Amino acid sequence: MIEADEAYWASLLIDSSENSSASVSDQQNLTISRYKATKKRAMARGYVYAPTPELAESIGLNEIVARLADALKKAEPVTQQQEVEALLGGPKPVAPLISKAFEIYCRDLAIGDLKGKSATQKASWRKVKLRAVNNFIKLCGDLPMDKITRKNGRDFYMWWGKRINPTDGSKPLHPNSANRDIGNLRKLFRVYWEYEGEESRENPFRNLRYTDNEYKEIPPFENEWVRTRFLTVEAFKGLNREATLLLYTMIETGCRPSELANIKAENIHLNNPVPYIEIKPTANRELKSNSASRTIPLVGVALQAMKMAPNGFPHYQNKEGLLSSSLLKTLRNRGLFPTKNHRVYSLRHSFEKRMLEAGIDHDLRCTLMGHSNSRPKYGDGGSLEYRRDELLKIVHPIEQNFIETLIDA
Repeated sequence: MIEADEAYWASLLIDSSENSSASVSDQQNLTISRYKATKKRAMARGYVYAPTPELAESIGLNEIVARLADALKKAEPVTQQQEVEALLGGPKPVAPLISKAFEIYCRDLAIGDLKGKSATQKASWRKVKLRAVNNFIKLCGDLPMDKITRKNGRDFYMWWGKRINPTDGSKPLHPNSANRDIGNLRKLFRVYWEYEGEESRENPFRNLRYTDNEYKEIPPFENEWVRTRFLTVEAFKGLNREATLLLYTMIETGCRPSELANIKAENIHLNNPVPYIEIKPTANRELKSNSASRTIPLVGVALQAMKMAPNGFPHYQNKEGLLSSSLLKTLRNRGLFPTKNHRVYSLRHSFEKRMLEAGIDHDLRCTLMGHSNSRPKYGDGGSLEYRRDELLKIVHPIEQNFIETLIDA
């Protein structure tokens, strides 16, 4: 009741001044507090709170009279006003600003989306979605969720259109960035109002999407390029030791950089008759997809590299962004990209191409790459011995002590 009184008086102070200096956000926070306090007061008096229109539809005349009688028992007019608001419906539910709705979404409504993500993955997830909200606020303002209209949606769509197809000579942005922003706002709006029980509210961002006709294929490295430019003692001299070992492991495993950066020591099996690594999710880190969980035998330069990193790559644990930028910069500065379209991921594409050209079974290729496979799964995908023997068909030839020589150099 004390909380209710404090919130009520604070809101009256705002209402009493037409030229109040309080910000829109502060005023809205007070209105929300008043609404919550009114609900608490109703509960303390033994009633369920509802706005007046809902009460009129859901309760009978006898209960309305009983509520009114209870409210008017209070002698003080102001106290009676509080009681009337609590028992007969007063402040309407207040829709939060989109910035506040985003915080509610992250804190309460996206629990399932965030489950299993590491702190780094959660930060990345939030960063992309916050960008969309900030872009919207920059264009349309920090609007209450119930004041966001189709016009705002169209304005945001057209704002992105000018960035995708600029007329001022600036660099055009990719349609995928626009679609991601619009899609994130569309989901925020939908999930928030579903949570409030208004599933039928029309989404102002519905059916707004740019067609993406641009596709940049990431080409693989050719075998000769890898063998003459990567598998040399001088290729990565001076690069961080862990980054060097991780890069060489990628060549013969096809792993994503982030998968190796976060591999645990318990998932590195070097003393097995067939040495192998496991790419697995953990309690606080998810993989890209369920199919990404897999077991990969170690052969060639990957086996040599992992023997030098039996505990994984702790320097890059939960720092896959740092790893990717470091590798990209290194390969670019040392002229190790044959074309401007090549990326670090080209090593993964090379791994898949080599398996294809060697005639390795499609299902095994999907398993080793961590790709989804529409065919029904039978068995375990083949023994470690079988997988190793298949990978030996494509292994790059190297000296027996290549990595030791490399590290010592």
